[in-house]
Amino acid sequence: MSKIKEFLIPFIGLKLGKHHFEYQISNTFFENFDYDEFQSSDIKVGLVLDKQSNMLELEFKHKGTVNVPCDLTGEEFDLPIKGKMKLIVRFGDEFNNDNEELLILPHGEHEIDVTQYIYEMIALSVPLKRVHPGIKDGTLKSEALTKLNELTVKEEKEESKQEEDIDPRWDKLKKLLTDK
Repeated sequence: MSKIKEFLIPFIGLKLGKHHFEYQISNTFFENFDYDEFQSSDIKVGLVLDKQSNMLELEFKHKGTVNVPCDLTGEEFDLPIKGKMKLIVRFGDEFNNDNEELLILPHGEHEIDVTQYIYEMIALSVPLKRVHPGIKDGTLKSEALTKLNELTVKEEKEESKQEEDIDPRWDKLKKLLTDK
């Protein structure tokens, strides 16, 4: 993945204190990571960089929508997402990003690339199970959903039938437990 100039922050020339950055994220951003889970995306990322004399504190926040297919019906819908993340940047002898909340940059470094952190924050804010909001409130009508409902009803009938076929000897054994 090549560095995107827009996401490189040259902190060496900034004064001490807080600095605000805003980014508009679309699918072209995710193409750099070969990530094609979203049909489209419209996400606004805000970044507050607090420069101190010996370290940097970065606070990321994002809010927007991604267009994804529903896991139950396959219908595409806009899924609202939001999230936030904090990152502390310290300076040391060598680069180290083993800790997800702490980044160590070598002395003499003059800029920080926030691309990977924005990507991870957005990708992790998308839920594992994506369900169309029309399924929850009952407004979505689709062939797949109708078929799914038909199959669900049959399973419930089979379970109740199995409960009726219980051997009566088990009831006498259960009675022994309650007679104490």
